[in-house]
Amino acid sequence: MDANFSVLENCSLVVDDGIIQNITAECVDYYDDVEYETMDMSGYLVMPGMINCHHHMYQSLTRVIPKAQNVGLFQWLKVLYPIWGRLTPDAIYVSSIVAMSELLLSGCTSSSDHLYMYPNGVSLDDSIRAANDIGIRFHPTRGSMSLGESKGGLPPDHLVENENEILADCQRVVEEHHDESYGSMLRIGLAPCSPF
Repeated sequence: MDANFSVLENCSLVVDDGIIQNITAECVDYYDDVEYETMDMSGYLVMPGMINCHHHMYQSLTRVIPKAQNVGLFQWLKVLYPIWGRLTPDAIYVSSIVAMSELLLSGCTSSSDHLYMYPNGVSLDDSIRAANDIGIRFHPTRGSMSLGESKGGLPPDHLVENENEILADCQRVVEEHHDESYGSMLRIGLAPCSPF
């Protein structure tokens, strides 16, 4: 498909360093003076990857908890918070690999993830490592919760952070991981949770 939404058949798609450079209506040798790889995609549909704008990848580990089925949001959270309080860096990595694999297998090549709980040494780095290993374009958001049960919030106190910890880690993940270059495979967003 081109800018006019015309479906193109038997054409050339030129990709350089992961960026589409040209789509032509005929098969051509685009580069005369450089080495390149040609792939015959006859019989295939080539289309842009889909983009997932919102996800909680760690939740792929807790999809089948019976007490969390068919209940309202707050009851669902109350059932799952104790389980999520036992998350580890490895659990975040594995759940991210699972969720990203499902996305890639369904045609999604870019995803966000809203990770907002950081117990037991968990960090956004764990899901970033998974994205790097699996090869998906990733725009994770450093979520946060600072209002626990003792202050009138819903989450248990051991799952919330104080504002200074939140701000320091937000700065750290942006400084260490955010890549604002064109076509970047990794950009960081900041995403505080609703205060309930």
